Amino acid sequence: MDKQTLHRLLSEVREGACTVEKAVQTLKDFPSEQLDHTCIDHHRTIRTGIPEVVYGESKSSAQIRDICRAMLHKSAPVLVTRVDSQKADDITRDLPQMTYNPEARVLYHHVKSTRDKEQGGTILIICAGTSDIPVAEEAFLTADCFGNRVEKLYDVGVAGLHRLLSRQKMLHEATVIIVVAGMEGALPSVVAGLVSCPVVAVPTSVGYGASFNGIAALLGMLNSCAPGVAVVNIDNGFGAACMADAIIRTG
Repeated sequence: MDKQTLHRLLSEVREGACTVEKAVQTLKDFPSEQLDHTCIDHHRTIRTGIPEVVYGESKSSAQIRDICRAMLHKSAPVLVTRVDSQKADDITRDLPQMTYNPEARVLYHHVKSTRDKEQGGTILIICAGTSDIPVAEEAFLTADCFGNRVEKLYDVGVAGLHRLLSRQKMLHEATVIIVVAGMEGALPSVVAGLVSCPVVAVPTSVGYGASFNGIAALLGMLNSCAPGVAVVNIDNGFGAACMADAIIRTG
């Protein structure tokens, strides 16, 4: 439940359009709902601006299904990250409302956002290479489910810098940019040297041995000579989207 939904419900009670009993039924699991294995934080959107998101990698299909079913009953956006295809098949068989993106390994359900996308600005997601797309897609789906206007610019890494430079109009129109890159992780520094908006850098675990599963890219981004670069954890497209969403909401 978000602030707009709660405000609308209370206004309907005040105006007599909703009975107190119906409002109590709507709010019976507010602020949290206890399942056998999980306590769902339905208050999180009001408190932080970001809805509860489920990390699916260490959970069973049955656990994820129970959580999704409870969240769907609240007409809230549902987002489950790091879900393999077998779990996704099990869950979508019982919950056809859920959609699975196998590239991002994200299971999700959209609801109509109360946010004005036209006024909120644009999140631009850039990735260096095709191998970085899974992490970029996790960021895209997260930002999109949160109600943002999101655009993509993929496979424009520093090995062919002309690909990025030919799309500078997109760079300068963005409100915040997420840059996803592996190998040596140079692309966020290049982007941040071209734009005035915040840049959120996401190192990926893409690369040969000396990349150390993303540590080389992470250190390169942390040592960026370009100002205005924030860095999230390796392969954390979700975290980058949350940071970008917070910038959009509070900017």
